[in-house]
Amino acid sequence: MSENRLKRKKLIAKLFTKNRLVILNEDTFEEIFSFKLNVMNVFISVTIGAILIIIFTTYIIAFTPLREFIPGYSSSKLKKDATELALKSDSLSTALKKNEAYIKSIQRVLTGDLDYAKFNKDSILVETDEAPSKVDLSASKEELDLRKDVAKEDKNDQNSQSKKKAKKH
Repeated sequence: MSENRLKRKKLIAKLFTKNRLVILNEDTFEEIFSFKLNVMNVFISVTIGAILIIIFTTYIIAFTPLREFIPGYSSSKLKKDATELALKSDSLSTALKKNEAYIKSIQRVLTGDLDYAKFNKDSILVETDEAPSKVDLSASKEELDLRKDVAKEDKNDQNSQSKKKAKKH
């Protein structure tokens, strides 16, 4: 134990031992400036400097348009334009389907396949409306088996917990 304490004291002494950093002119040996330093001061200064550089870089990337040059980031204008174009293409495809149905109905009237009395633009547009697709939401056999197994496990857990409580009292 005293050996560890001795090693710690030596380490602390090395960290806080004062050293002098002197910058000299090589030709005249004139002292330009000097610092009194210890290892701990240098370590703290370097650590604080590194943290400040990281914070500054993060700030520049996060809050300036510079982030658009980093792969994976896209500009907000680009995202907005893509959303608008997706909405426009969706509405154009819907309008195209309605126009195609209308043209087909007119062709049927002109060829005589459809009576004029039945020809109505509103009834044509109703035909183009897409009904939502039917999805089977009923549980499969595997899912029902899993539900039964989980219910049994829950029942067993509740029984074991009630037995533990009964033993405590």
